[in-house]
Amino acid sequence: MNEIIQRVTTQIQERSLQSRSIYLQRIRDAKTHGVNRKKLGCSNLAHAMAPMDAEDKSSLSALITPNIAIVTAYNDMLSAHEPYKLYPALIKRTLHDAGAMAQVAGGVPAMCDGVTQSQPGMELSLFSRDNIAMGTAIALSHNVYDGALYLGVCDKIVPGLVIGALSFGHLPGVFVPAGPMPSGISNSEKAKIRQEFAKGNVSEADLLKAESASYHSSGTCTFYGTANSNQMLLEMMGLQLPNSSFVNTNTPLREALTAEAAKQILTMTEVSGNYLPIGEVIDEKSLVNAIIGLMATGGSTNHTIHLIAMARAAGIILTWDDFDQISKVIPLLCRMYPNGQADVNAFREAGGMSVVINQLLNAGLIHNDVQTIIGKGLDRYVVEPSLLDGKLHFNEGAKISKDTSVVSSVDAPYSSEGGLKLLNGNIGRSVIKTSALKNEHLTIETEALVFESQEALQVAFKKGELNRDFIAVVRFQGPKANGMPELHGLMPPLGVLQEKGYKVAIVTDGRMSGASGKVPSAIHMTPEALDGGVLSIIENGDRIRFDVNNGSVELLVDKELLAKRLTCKPDLSANRHGFGRELFVSIRNSISSAEEGACVFDIPGGERA
Repeated sequence: MNEIIQRVTTQIQERSLQSRSIYLQRIRDAKTHGVNRKKLGCSNLAHAMAPMDAEDKSSLSALITPNIAIVTAYNDMLSAHEPYKLYPALIKRTLHDAGAMAQVAGGVPAMCDGVTQSQPGMELSLFSRDNIAMGTAIALSHNVYDGALYLGVCDKIVPGLVIGALSFGHLPGVFVPAGPMPSGISNSEKAKIRQEFAKGNVSEADLLKAESASYHSSGTCTFYGTANSNQMLLEMMGLQLPNSSFVNTNTPLREALTAEAAKQILTMTEVSGNYLPIGEVIDEKSLVNAIIGLMATGGSTNHTIHLIAMARAAGIILTWDDFDQISKVIPLLCRMYPNGQADVNAFREAGGMSVVINQLLNAGLIHNDVQTIIGKGLDRYVVEPSLLDGKLHFNEGAKISKDTSVVSSVDAPYSSEGGLKLLNGNIGRSVIKTSALKNEHLTIETEALVFESQEALQVAFKKGELNRDFIAVVRFQGPKANGMPELHGLMPPLGVLQEKGYKVAIVTDGRMSGASGKVPSAIHMTPEALDGGVLSIIENGDRIRFDVNNGSVELLVDKELLAKRLTCKPDLSANRHGFGRELFVSIRNSISSAEEGACVFDIPGGERA
């Protein structure tokens, strides 16, 4: 085992000793011998059975048959979640044939960041994660379930479901993906048309035509953003069936995998004799494996927030320093858009997760001695699912890439370090996605131009005021200010300026899309501007040095001069109402920093008053 990976793991275990012990004791205390509904009174149970037919009522009232919760993020607006409309019936049928039961315990919201990018609704996106966690807990609170199947794919939905599932950590849990859509137009062509639109060379009608040729059917968007990073993480943590994440939606193999997930949860319940609660599947090693997967695949920066929040729900304390130390020893093995031209369908064809996990295991760069939903050992995930005569089989998976332009090897990686890096400096602490950056963009020193919103930068671009070298300081975009929206609208204009030869970069307390990366971006800056961060006193013309190689971003202004400046206090009232924003005031007031997971809950044993 790599020394640094082992050392980081040990540091996390020692740091989390008290909170993890409290968490594990709580889930042990919550465990029930036999089916959970034995605890209910007759009236309680009658309510739970009321809509069922006589046969199902008889099964539940016998207090022997396992009853599995389905927590679904289905809606038919979000392409990745539209296929879930068929899953409950399939799951119920599969479990019924196996002598068990299932009920849709509840639905959780699932918003599409692609729809809300650069719109007011994006200010609810990050908040929706903890709302989903709460909704998951409410769904499971009826306490008539012996395990749960979680149906979710996209950006905040999977982290929210994981957090909610861990709050019921005594229940076994399996995550059930829906799979990506088939490939549309190439990501490079789509990005080019977006930039041409930003220049004014492409009409809105032609832009919509191109976007619709990319996002064209049911299934997950095919670029490697946060949604597909979620799916990778679930496999790295052993919560999903092996090498199942990127099987296309609405195919016979996808349907067989869904049925198999339903069968798998039955092997984990207390009544099966092989009790395996989700709170014990997730531990320090499985979370370190998740970070390693994030680095090796060049995954979404959003997970420097979400993984910390997910870990805290299990009593485990992760820090950005853990991510940074791991990144330095994990090679970048994947080239998927925005870090390359391929999409997740090409990744699967090249061998997908089987190749990535095998490469990391053979190099001693990942923990194999972890619990998964299918047994002990991550090597169980070096397999390939397929159908033979209508039956699902897991055969030996690819160990070497079938296409080295998409997936490489530890011996010949695309980079010797992972796709994310920590930046420190007198402005604060931030993270940067490095996997898509060219060498000439790793160091920039120039003047700052300060903006209070991404819209303000877009206006300046359209006026022709940005044809120069500059570092865009986009502030008051943190979780406390306005919900930390993804600043997707920055990419097309800054990409145009970069291609013109100007040196440009971003420093912000906001987030960037999981699909961004070619413009150097110091994001998630902590402390955020509204929380007294140095961002709030930067002025136009201040020089900033951006040095990715050395992991620093520095404001080159004399300390005495800075001390005399007054903190900028913009009017944020417009971010407090409309589009439901007024309903989230309590979250804005209590949310933690990005480095602490942007959470509204605390770790076990550290409950807020």
